[in-house]
Amino acid sequence: MPALNRVEVGFDGGQVLPVRLDDEQLKDFRGALGAGEGWHEVADDEGTLAVDLAKVVFVRIASSDQKVGF
Repeated sequence: MPALNRVEVGFDGGQVLPVRLDDEQLKDFRGALGAGEGWHEVADDEGTLAVDLAKVVFVRIASSDQKVGF
């Protein structure tokens, strides 16, 4: 099973949607964002999401460094 990236998609209006995407899904999603407006489907471990790209204001990709500490 491929490693999953923790991704947060922020929308106009303040909503933030956390998803987990593999490298290929993340690459496709970022490509769709760069290509323009419209709808893009993203499948994660909980189902398929239809995202209105015109409403996306940020995408945060968590670093792969996992840290444990206080």
